[in-house]
Order: sequence, then structure tokens, then C-alpha cells
Amino acid sequence: MLIVGAKAFAKEILEVCHQNKMIENLVFFDNIDTNIGDVLYDKFPILKSFEEAQTYFKESNNTFTLGLGNPMLRYRLRVKFEKIGGVLVSTTSSLSQIGSYGITFGKGCNIFQGSSISNDVTIGDACIIYFNTIITHDCKIGDYVEISPSVTVLGRVEVGSFTQIGAGSTILPDVKIGRNVIVGAGAVVTKDIPDNCLVVGTPAKIIKELSPLDL
Repeated sequence: MLIVGAKAFAKEILEVCHQNKMIENLVFFDNIDTNIGDVLYDKFPILKSFEEAQTYFKESNNTFTLGLGNPMLRYRLRVKFEKIGGVLVSTTSSLSQIGSYGITFGKGCNIFQGSSISNDVTIGDACIIYFNTIITHDCKIGDYVEISPSVTVLGRVEVGSFTQIGAGSTILPDVKIGRNVIVGAGAVVTKDIPDNCLVVGTPAKIIKELSPLDL
């Protein structure tokens, strides 16, 4: 498998791969950092061009996962790597707890250690569910949503695509959060939030409107 990225977040995905015994023939990709070496941890090759990645897909393994944050960046890089023959796959930590009934995951999710996802939960494509996050029953999470560590998402919550939820936030039951929303760290969201805005505080309030996404 190829991990898109070779720093920060990508290293955390490496740990999930290690836990799941998925490190055979694992490589990383970074075509931005000119000072990065050729090998990570003296073990994992770092590819530095889309041509190298395409060759890897053709000759070795065509699967990849997104080793970086930022919903829009994840979306754009997914498109690029699929165009050169890659197949997006998820990484799910063996130290997470996933419900047994009514669970639906999209392609390319990254589920980390300590996260707990209950029954009847739908999670879209390329989402990040970070350390110690709790998502309870009957929640719907859109595509490219980034949920930071120690977030609690309570029953029947809906979260729109390309939304980012900051560390330690709590989303109360039945709340609907729109598309392209940023929820500040530690916020408590008690009522519906429209598209394209930044909310912070307890209870969370809109402090800024965001530009709509240009996909």
C-alpha cells in the first residue's frame, strides 16, 4: 500500500498499519518536501513523483490511503491518485471498537486507536475518526469529514461533507451540522449549524462565514 504523505499524520497511519500487520511492501509519497530523505525509519521507501507512484501501482500494489489532513486536500489528492490507477482503501485500527450492526463505511476512511463507533452509523468516504472519538447510534457522517481526538458525537447527529470538528468537542443529540463547517476545539454544539461557517464556544455560536467550496 502507498500512504500519501510522509510526515505528521502519515506516521500515525503507519502505526495503524503496524498494529494490523500491514507493513509489507508499504511505501510513502511526498513530492513537496525537497529535504526529505529517500526512506522513512530506514525501512519504508518514499516515492517523490506521480510517475513513481504510477509505476508502483502497476508493478507492485495499486492500493493507497490518504496520510494527511484537510478535507479539500484529501479530496484533490484522491482524485489525482485514482487517475493514475490507485484504489483508495481504509485503515482501521485493531484497537478501535466498531459496532456489529448497521455500520456503513465509505472508501478511504482512517479510524484510529481508542475510537468507538456504535450501531446504525453511516460514515462517508475518506473521513478521519481520530483517537478516542465516540460516535453513538444513528449518526450520519458525510464525506471528507475530519473528527479530531476525543470528540463525542451523540445520537442521531448528522454532519455534512468537508466539515472539521475540533478536539474535545461535543455534538448533542439530533443536531444537524452543515457542509464545510469548522467546529472549534472544545465547543459544545447544541443546535443546528448551517453550511459554510466557523463555530466556537459553549454553546457553540457562529463567529465567521466561510467561502463555499470550489470543487
